[in-house]
Amino acid sequence: MQLTVVFEWVEGLQIVRLIATVPGAYPTISALHVLGIGILVGSIAPVDFRLLGILGPKFDAVMPTLIRMALAGFGLAAASGLLLASVRIGSYAQNPAFLSKLAILAVAGGNAGALRLFAHGSDLAGMVRRGRGSVAAATSLVLWLAAVFAGRWIAFV
Repeated sequence: MQLTVVFEWVEGLQIVRLIATVPGAYPTISALHVLGIGILVGSIAPVDFRLLGILGPKFDAVMPTLIRMALAGFGLAAASGLLLASVRIGSYAQNPAFLSKLAILAVAGGNAGALRLFAHGSDLAGMVRRGRGSVAAATSLVLWLAAVFAGRWIAFV
């Protein structure tokens, strides 16, 4: 089966048609996407800054909460992003900025997974004391910001 057939099928789904035709649906989902991105980046940045040693130990107590918030923000951004992309998936699949964003998100997820694996269950404070995680934290900051920039470029490419 050719991908164009799959894309046409996705774009023809009832929920996708509703998103495209019901007044306010697409902008509402877009606003939720922006909210999810804000929660994600706003939560993960302090974690990365702590791993880099920029923020001090007084932030250690809130790190688990910030990580959970970042995951929730990612979930909201991913779910709303899928809905937004489904409306024009055929054209997005040919958009270099969209494809770049997907690749960046995959690398960012791999970086987060590697950091989690590298931590071997240790707490973030322990990682900071041992000087571990700084490369992953710097990479994380760059990747999440790159994903935001790539996402903004989708409309202009």
